[in-house]
Amino acid sequence: MRKVFHFSAMRSTMFILLWLLITVHGGSLSRHKILEVERKLKYLRRHSLKTIESEDGDIIDCIDINKQPAFDHPALKDHKIQMAPTHNSAKEEVTSGSRTSRNGNNSKSGKMMNESLSVTSQVWQKSGKCPKGTIAVRRIRKRELLKAHSIEEYGRKKPSFSHHQHGQVNKNLDSFVQLKNHSKAILFTVGYRYLGGKADLRVCNPFVEKDDEYSTTQVALLTGPHNDFECVQSGWAVNPSVYGDRQTRLFVYWTADGSRESGCFDLTCPGFIQTSNEIALGAAIYPISIPGDLPYVITIYIFKDPYTNNWWVQYGEKTNIGYWPPELFETILYNAQSVEWGGEVYSTTIGQTPHTATQMGNGQFASVLSFSSAITRMRIHDNSDVLKIPELVYDYSDEYNCYDVWLMSDYIDDPQFYYGGPGRNPKCP
Repeated sequence: MRKVFHFSAMRSTMFILLWLLITVHGGSLSRHKILEVERKLKYLRRHSLKTIESEDGDIIDCIDINKQPAFDHPALKDHKIQMAPTHNSAKEEVTSGSRTSRNGNNSKSGKMMNESLSVTSQVWQKSGKCPKGTIAVRRIRKRELLKAHSIEEYGRKKPSFSHHQHGQVNKNLDSFVQLKNHSKAILFTVGYRYLGGKADLRVCNPFVEKDDEYSTTQVALLTGPHNDFECVQSGWAVNPSVYGDRQTRLFVYWTADGSRESGCFDLTCPGFIQTSNEIALGAAIYPISIPGDLPYVITIYIFKDPYTNNWWVQYGEKTNIGYWPPELFETILYNAQSVEWGGEVYSTTIGQTPHTATQMGNGQFASVLSFSSAITRMRIHDNSDVLKIPELVYDYSDEYNCYDVWLMSDYIDDPQFYYGGPGRNPKCP
């Protein structure tokens, strides 16, 4: 009798789990999709040589570097891995004196941000190391793939361009141009041929209201029209739909068509070629800055190798994570037209009432200098051999009652950019 009862209970439990599985995310899943997801996950793990279980619940697979997901891209079938950049313009040319923000207005003066503590640590590193000849790959979770509209769309941003006519913008928001479902608070520079961009990004853990929303802070290089741009970017993100939780994680992202059909976060689609066995894209960063406490930062440097045209991502001051090969692009493979630093929030309630309560940065407005999110040591690499402070920069916010910006540049040698906000608040209902 005991064995029969045990089997019956097990069968009931399995039935409940199956029912939950096929009704996930408010809808039903076909058996075909479940099998498709299982095949995809098995395919991604086929070249794992070692598995590391992180204390935060992540699983890191140590994948043979020559059999990584990037080579599933048709354009990279015969690509030969570049293990290290041939040229790294790490030298800096720092010019003293004040800088001028857009329109020639002086920025608010004040105390410089407290000296920051550089971070290169990820939680999973406490549990083990990937051997040489492999790359550290965060395992994609089954439930995140099942929630995605399709396997092809998993890990991709929604296109941000739209054409708003004057008068159609939410009158409760002081914004003339709003990106569709996206809100940005950035500092950017244009006017040159850019071969690199760098900055120290204060690491925060913003509140993200819904599972299909995200909040990111990044360094980005872009080229092309607003509705069909090419872009490479890297920074930190809180993105439940991709990572399944609300931890702050390191990410890279790329697109060759304004996120319409190409590009994705990390290694969720073929494209980015990883060379590091020490850093896992999508893995949690620690420690995290807390307002009024020690300001921890990550250093992100994206630069183009002049000999191979690969766009490299450097984490910290010496760890090269990997690169985007030129085969992915049509125009940015030569140079970028703009460099951006700042935050981005995605939500379907951007520009609507009620507005999303998803925070940008650490949730504080930029005017609260001692407590808000900050980006410092912003550098560009143009045709010269050194990194420079950009001569002319512009600050921009889609919704400055929701997320705002502030550039401090007068009376300090190195400009500091403050940004962020709480999202929904009395001024952004």
